[in-house]
Amino acid sequence: MAPPQTSETLTPERILEATEEVLRRHGPAKATVVDVARALGVSHGSVYRHFRTKAALREAVTKRWLDRTSEALAGIAADRAHDPQARLRDWLAALFAAKRRKAGDDPELFATYLVLSKENGEAVREHIADLTGQLGTIITAGVGTGAFAVPDPATAARAVFQATARFHDPDHRTAWERPEAQDDFEALVDLLVRGLGAS
Repeated sequence: MAPPQTSETLTPERILEATEEVLRRHGPAKATVVDVARALGVSHGSVYRHFRTKAALREAVTKRWLDRTSEALAGIAADRAHDPQARLRDWLAALFAAKRRKAGDDPELFATYLVLSKENGEAVREHIADLTGQLGTIITAGVGTGAFAVPDPATAARAVFQATARFHDPDHRTAWERPEAQDDFEALVDLLVRGLGAS
């Protein structure tokens, strides 16, 4: 067993990792800062030196969870080696796959984050703004190459995000594992790509 950490070796990232594990074990209703400190082998005061309140800690762990998805998708959005239509398809498919994976691989933690996301509306709003910004980058590139014909890429990006909500909004998670889900997703993406290209 590793020796207890001292406050000198404690970092925000280590605290967030421990918080995620505590949330997985106890759930958001029962997890406390004391539990996190105990898992790290430090006093709860050491945790509070990095995160001033329990709410700040919960917001940071929520943002970290959301940022994992954003960071994975950012590379697809910025990849100029592929044409915009392929990038759009790949980006939407990666978003759907990431959400399915999170819900299916670790359902306890996914359920916990649903609770935390409702508490931390600002983190969720920033996440959605980041994702729609990435979509805007792809659609703008498509307008530049003539692949897409839309007057306002930012508006089109928001519309695409909203139109595909069934495949990334956690409120629809029970539908993601239905046998027809993948076919429905691909049909919608085909429709959107054709629609963006229509003059």
